[in-house]
Amino acid sequence: MIDIRQLRENPQIAKESLIARGDDPCRIDAVLAADAERLNKQQQFEAIRAEQKALSKTIGKASPDERAEILAKAKELSAKVKAAELQAGEAEEKSRQLLEKLPNIIMAGTPTGGEDDYVVLAHRGQPIRDFAAEGIKVRDHLEIGEMLQAIDVKRGAKVSGSRFYYLRGIGARLELVLLTCAWDLAEQHGFIPMTTPTLVTPDTMRGTGFLTEHSEEIYYLPADDLYLVGTSEVALGGYHGGEILELGEEPLRYSGWSACYRRESGSHGKDVRGIIRVHQFNKVEMFSYCRPEISEAEHQRLLALEEEMLQKVELPYRVIDTAAGDLGTSAARKFDCEAWLPSQERYLELTSTSNCTTYQARRLGIRYRDENGKTQPVATLNGTLACTRWLVAILENHQQADGSVYVPQALRPYLGGKELLEPVVKP
Repeated sequence: MIDIRQLRENPQIAKESLIARGDDPCRIDAVLAADAERLNKQQQFEAIRAEQKALSKTIGKASPDERAEILAKAKELSAKVKAAELQAGEAEEKSRQLLEKLPNIIMAGTPTGGEDDYVVLAHRGQPIRDFAAEGIKVRDHLEIGEMLQAIDVKRGAKVSGSRFYYLRGIGARLELVLLTCAWDLAEQHGFIPMTTPTLVTPDTMRGTGFLTEHSEEIYYLPADDLYLVGTSEVALGGYHGGEILELGEEPLRYSGWSACYRRESGSHGKDVRGIIRVHQFNKVEMFSYCRPEISEAEHQRLLALEEEMLQKVELPYRVIDTAAGDLGTSAARKFDCEAWLPSQERYLELTSTSNCTTYQARRLGIRYRDENGKTQPVATLNGTLACTRWLVAILENHQQADGSVYVPQALRPYLGGKELLEPVVKP
């Protein structure tokens, strides 16, 4: 969450951040009013309690005639203390809830606006293939996947409902190869590989900032009071919850491999064909804990690794600076990498990397000791290095006229040197 002292000292920065997100800046006034009420109620409680303590010290010194009167007053004060304590607790909870619901303050340079107000920073892997010039009628990833007998959405829907699927044969292998390549890349750059829990407690989900505007996207198991994660960022963020980390100049880096689950609430009719927008997928996620002053440099490092991975699978893509209104609650800035999707002639998001500054760490109680030995909240960052959705772009961009699919050179060693994926069902 945001540091309340920062809000008290300079509320305008937080208000401008909310305006950039398309949110109501009056929320800051409400938080500050609740904080002032919290402080007032706490002071009232402490004053009455101090009076009670002072009175209790006089009981032993009082004469028998005075004692009865003092005891009666002590009883009255005891009731007042309980009432004041209750009011202070209620004010504390109201203040906490309002502060907890505020999104992170965006970083300088973040574009203002909503989903369509991103800024394109770069195009890579150009030029985009001219399929018509090659005499290729573009097939979408599902048609290609069915020709390879790699994707089966019909039986996925039969077994689990819409937006579920099977990867089989070369499809299952290709996903495993892709994620393994990403995990290898992360480990080469100092990220500790981790397989992470996919069920987490409400405190962990709330602490990472996902029980706000994203709550309708999350699967919840009420019998166990656990949530299914939509990204291993949640489990990796909670890994050091409540701890004081030994952080040097280098961040503490992890790469998490997990299944991910998303309800896709509100996406009815959007990307319903194939495996673009599904309820379950696999992903390798990078996660960094670092000192706040180096978080921007670490953010660029995560973005560079995402680009390196995209270049390994030889995809044309662009990098965008996501607008404030399209940021998640925890993110102060986010960069997306979007690959070209030939069948729809548009860009499709494959990766995102977010700098969450100290927002998640404050909620999760994750700190480090500065040069003076004082504990300070760490900064946390995350970034996708590969996920199931990448298969969509790989199949479509590397399709051949005969229905086969070119295998990017970086993936070939994982497939025994295979250069082409041959169709089982001829076009």
